[in-house]
Amino acid sequence: MQQRSVGKSIASHLILSLVGLLFLTPFAWLFLTSFKTEDEIFVIPIQWLPDRLRWDNYINAIKMIPFVQYTWNTIWIAILSVAGVVLLTPVVAYGFSRIDFKGRNALFMLMLSTLMLPGQVTIIPLYVMFNKMNLLNSYWPLVLTTWFGTGMAYNVFMVRQFFNGIPQELSESAKIDGASEFRIYAQIVLPLAKPAILTIGLFTFLFAWGDFQGPLIYLNDPDKWTLSIGLKQFIRENNVAWGPLMAAATLFTIPIIVIYFFVQKKFIEGITITGMK
Repeated sequence: MQQRSVGKSIASHLILSLVGLLFLTPFAWLFLTSFKTEDEIFVIPIQWLPDRLRWDNYINAIKMIPFVQYTWNTIWIAILSVAGVVLLTPVVAYGFSRIDFKGRNALFMLMLSTLMLPGQVTIIPLYVMFNKMNLLNSYWPLVLTTWFGTGMAYNVFMVRQFFNGIPQELSESAKIDGASEFRIYAQIVLPLAKPAILTIGLFTFLFAWGDFQGPLIYLNDPDKWTLSIGLKQFIRENNVAWGPLMAAATLFTIPIIVIYFFVQKKFIEGITITGMK
């Protein structure tokens, strides 16, 4: 019986490893291609390993576009987006989860209904609104749409589900001791929700880091462009700088992998616990 369970464990780990390698293949191809010449990229049959490492692809990737400036712009937008979502989402979720007020369920359902609204429907109204507010060609449209857009509804739903799993007895005991609602939220409920908050923060960072449509619509000044727009500049009218493009795409992807590596434990915990509520 024990040998059978060990065999099942080995088989399941082997299958998961093979699936993991399958998902790793595109990034491996991207990384290896960033060191190839153009002839090596398009040779048939496929040549996985370059004859020699072409580090000049990375040098050209940084020189062909203002890579450092675009990186800083992207980081700035991502930080503002994550900070706003992490601060605002738990407050709204706490109100829907722990505070009983008239019309709470109706408002919550109205907020969730925004998830059914395609993002393309709101592009023109939002553009007109930000134009009237004189916010075009700034980072505020990108940040505000992250704070209050349809993604906010999903974040609130996720954190609310997490809050619903925290025993009400903790809040009631704190109220008996004279704690205010804000103190209960800040010192009792919020610290227990770190996995959920880190999860929505990671989702927000991934969206802000890789967003192409938003910067393309709202940013006219090339000095304010992000990395997602910068990658498009390697694709010219008559040719594509494939080597530098792959190098830039690799540099674009590495921060996401590094951040996920450090927060993966809390991220998986947040997803798992929230899904059980």
